[in-house]
Amino acid sequence: MTTDFMARALDLARARQGATSPNPWVGAVIVRDGEIVGGGATEPPGGRHAEVIALAQAGDAARGADLYVTLEPCSFQGRTGPCTQAIVDAGIARVFCAMRDEDARARGRGFEILRQAGIRVETGGQHATEAEALLEPYSHQRVTGRPFVTAKFAVSLDGKIAAVSGDSRWVSSEESRALTHAQRARVDAILVGSETVVVDNPQLTARPGGQPSDHQPLRVVLDARGRVSAEAAVFSGPGFALVLTSEASPSAWRSAIEAVGEVEVVDAAVDTGVDPASVLDALGRRGVLHLLLEGGGRVDGSFFDAGLVDKVWAIIAPLIIGGEGRSAVVGAGAYRMADAWRLDRMTVSRAGPDVIVEGYPTRNDS
Repeated sequence: MTTDFMARALDLARARQGATSPNPWVGAVIVRDGEIVGGGATEPPGGRHAEVIALAQAGDAARGADLYVTLEPCSFQGRTGPCTQAIVDAGIARVFCAMRDEDARARGRGFEILRQAGIRVETGGQHATEAEALLEPYSHQRVTGRPFVTAKFAVSLDGKIAAVSGDSRWVSSEESRALTHAQRARVDAILVGSETVVVDNPQLTARPGGQPSDHQPLRVVLDARGRVSAEAAVFSGPGFALVLTSEASPSAWRSAIEAVGEVEVVDAAVDTGVDPASVLDALGRRGVLHLLLEGGGRVDGSFFDAGLVDKVWAIIAPLIIGGEGRSAVVGAGAYRMADAWRLDRMTVSRAGPDVIVEGYPTRNDS
């Protein structure tokens, strides 16, 4: 497979990350005689898929040409028609695809339809791993029905997220905060607990470069008993806010919140207020693919205790706070060191003075 063309398709897809949910962010290019004659990336829901945009750009040049696409072309009727039929009708000769679609309606069916139409199909290739990582949240949600959960937190060297007074502005550097806003613009939802809203009063908007992003993630607050004020900053600014609560919250409070956002009642948990699994089920039904968990410690702890964190994005600042300040992850925790979560496939990078550690939590459950 000629990897340069697939790399271009991946660049197109990457630029749409977070803007197409619940559809996957896909890129496609059409190549004829070694030159790109069409390209496109998936539009927001209801819009065209990447392949259809690329075919429209290519026009008659698509006949006998090659299509490079980052995800298996859809073969079913959704908001738009099946891309496989558009590819066949355009006379594409060969399709190079980085990965299979894990949607139950697909899973190889698109490849089969194309091959039956006489189109040569090649899958995988050098960029397959890159494509799978890019669409990791989408594939996870299609298999599990729940969003992919990334736990993001910033801590001092001694593991604190705030000073003894509760002051948490700022643990991380300006450079790390800039990365956080860029990351927010690529996810579907941000989740915090009521304690974070009451103490820190965050707006939770995506402001890369200091400007509101065109794509604003859904702002989710867990509040089992009705502590959050309807005047909190999370209900202002661009975007939309959702409060997930339990039957224990007062009906009058729910009505007040519904005037500025949306309220949904989910299952309660004995120790943590709202059941994390029910939270993910509710967000999965809404088409949320990627959830950014931003705390606080009790919320993060409840998701780790339930084994529902898929990835960690930890910012470690060169600070020593001391005292008995708040921790990033509380909950029941590990009784033995052997039970602790450890990061697999870990990467380490820098943002200004901070160290950023990313990885996938795993532990020995035997």
